[in-house]
Amino acid sequence: MYQFLSGAIMLACLTAGYFFFRFYRKTTDSFFLWFANAFWMLALERAVLGWVGREQEPQPEIYLIRLTAFLLILMAIIRKNRNA
Repeated sequence: MYQFLSGAIMLACLTAGYFFFRFYRKTTDSFFLWFANAFWMLALERAVLGWVGREQEPQPEIYLIRLTAFLLILMAIIRKNRNA
């Protein structure tokens, strides 16, 4: 069940990243590209967590991927507000 839910969350993150990438191509605003990359990193993190499984305690290094994704989102917001 855990792997199924991780796969569903991964698919949702991939889809969200795809939509942000489409918005980037339409508007050429780098804000959407940052968000697309962040969601794709979250999808990667979910794939790793699903592959490792719940039986093994996930290593803290896996969560660095999530931290990087959140930092990308934070940087996108800062850059967007700074340019305005």
